[in-house]
Amino acid sequence: MNAITATEATAIQATESIFVRVPERTLPGGRIVPSFLVGQYLTSRNDAGELMAVADRAPLVEINYHDAVTASKAAGLALITESQYLSLALDIASVAANWTSGVVGEGKLKQGLRKWSVESALAGTYVSSDADEDRWFTLSNGERICDASGNAFTWIFDDVQGDEQGLVTSAFTADSPSITSAVAPSMTKGAGWQPRVGSDWAGDALLRGGCWDSGDCAGVFRLDLGWPDYAVAYVGLRCTKPE
Repeated sequence: MNAITATEATAIQATESIFVRVPERTLPGGRIVPSFLVGQYLTSRNDAGELMAVADRAPLVEINYHDAVTASKAAGLALITESQYLSLALDIASVAANWTSGVVGEGKLKQGLRKWSVESALAGTYVSSDADEDRWFTLSNGERICDASGNAFTWIFDDVQGDEQGLVTSAFTADSPSITSAVAPSMTKGAGWQPRVGSDWAGDALLRGGCWDSGDCAGVFRLDLGWPDYAVAYVGLRCTKPE
C-alpha cells in the first residue's frame, strides 16, 4: 500500500479540498509570517454552494470583496492575507524551477495563464498549449500550487496597511512589505505590474496575481486594486485553512 503524502492527507481532512503548506518566511522589514495552509487551487464552489479548492472546478468569480471575506469565514476558512501572499510569492521566487532559466534570479519568473489564449477563468485541469503559460509553481518544500499568477486575480485581506476589514487605509510607504518584497521592479523579470511608493488606494481592496488576459502585467508580485463592491469575471479568491 502506498504511503499518503502530506498534501493528500490534508485533502482527506478537508473533505476533498486540497491545501498545501507554505513555509515560514521573514518579509523585508522583519515581519515573520508563520507557515500556513493555502488552497492549492483558486477557490471554487461545489453544487451545494460550498467553497472548495479542487482541480476540476472553475474558480468562483464575480464575487465582491466583502462577500469573499464572508463566504470564506462561513466555510471555516479565511481569505488569504497580504502578508501571506507576499510570503507565498517570495517562496516561489526562491525556487529555481519557477524561473524560465532554471536559475533563481535569471530569466524571468513564470507568469501563468495570461496571454488571452482563453476567455474565462478555467479549472485547474486545463493545460495551455503554450508552455510559457505553465500554471504550476513549486514551493521550497516541494509542494506545488496552481495559478499563483494568472487565470484569475484573488482578493487580498490587507493586514499590512489595512483596517480591521482588510481594506487599504493609507498610501504605500517606502518601507511597506507590499512594495519592498518584490524581487524585481514592476514589469521586469516576470514580477508583474506593481504600484509606486506613495500610491494611495485608501478605501480599496487589494488584488494579486493577474488573470487570463493580463499579459506581462501578470506575476506573483502583481499588485492591483479593486473597489470592495466590485464583482467581475476575472477576480476570485484563494482561501487559507486555519490550524
